[in-house]
Amino acid sequence: MRQLIADKATQLLEWLHRIEWVGPLVVRVVFGYFWLETGIAKVHNLDGFTQRFVGWGIPFPAFSAGLSAWTELLGGLLIMLGLFTRLVCIPMLINMAVAVVLVVSANLTGLDDYVEADEIVYSLIFFWLLISGPGKASLDTLVARALGIRTAAVATSPSRMAIPVIVD
Repeated sequence: MRQLIADKATQLLEWLHRIEWVGPLVVRVVFGYFWLETGIAKVHNLDGFTQRFVGWGIPFPAFSAGLSAWTELLGGLLIMLGLFTRLVCIPMLINMAVAVVLVVSANLTGLDDYVEADEIVYSLIFFWLLISGPGKASLDTLVARALGIRTAAVATSPSRMAIPVIVD
């Protein structure tokens, strides 16, 4: 019975390993679409968005609102496509840091509030994409292959678990 469970678990893990590219793809497409959609809404109502920046006391509200809106729109599109994913996560993280410091933190009183803030969760996803990259099903991967850029190789341990190894 123990061997049967081990064999079935091994088969399941091998199958999941074969489709592990689906996870980053789904997260990237849905998360990118979210930002594309919010960016489009803010660009289409830039005057109203600028007034919110005025109310929050953000310096250079017209410039800052436009920059934030276009960052979300273009950043969301690029994340969906998996193009320049790591690079685009940097301005998106900066956008979130500004939101947390200048807007959201005024309403947060403790650690629980910070952990539950949407902007913190968004920042964690951007951080994950920055560190892990867009995954195999992305334009970044196609561009890297076309240019002959070696990004990472997978080595298999004796226990049949894949371990990512960075190749220089």
